[in-house]
Amino acid sequence: MSEKVHLAVEANKQSIKYAMEGNKEAWLALYADDAVVCDPVGISPMDPSGEGHRGKEAIEAFWDNVIGPSTIEIRVDKRWTSGDYCCCVAQVARNDMGDGKFTECDMLALYEVNDDGLITRMAAHWNFDDMMEQISKLQTG
Repeated sequence: MSEKVHLAVEANKQSIKYAMEGNKEAWLALYADDAVVCDPVGISPMDPSGEGHRGKEAIEAFWDNVIGPSTIEIRVDKRWTSGDYCCCVAQVARNDMGDGKFTECDMLALYEVNDDGLITRMAAHWNFDDMMEQISKLQTG
């Protein structure tokens, strides 16, 4: 018995793959033209409005400022699906800061896709202040 492919799970897997490879064009191609990326969800210096990065141009700028400059490894311990959604539980992004130093960001990430399997919304729930504290400790330690 074959298991049906869940489009949001596949979008999540591809997004992670392309982010880790540094493949900007392939990563951007996963998103619908009017998609929204909230990473992290809520107000942060990366998203002062807290409304997310809306549309391909804003999502590309998010790549250029956040993902592109990073050397990142992402793992997902569990994926839950419901409708067109995939909730990645205990997703962890490990960022190589150089000189053997790393940050780890625990998150819950939600992916929603359209009928074509393109991501319409990605919302990553993680704590910006906790990440800044990790970076501060690495710089002073």
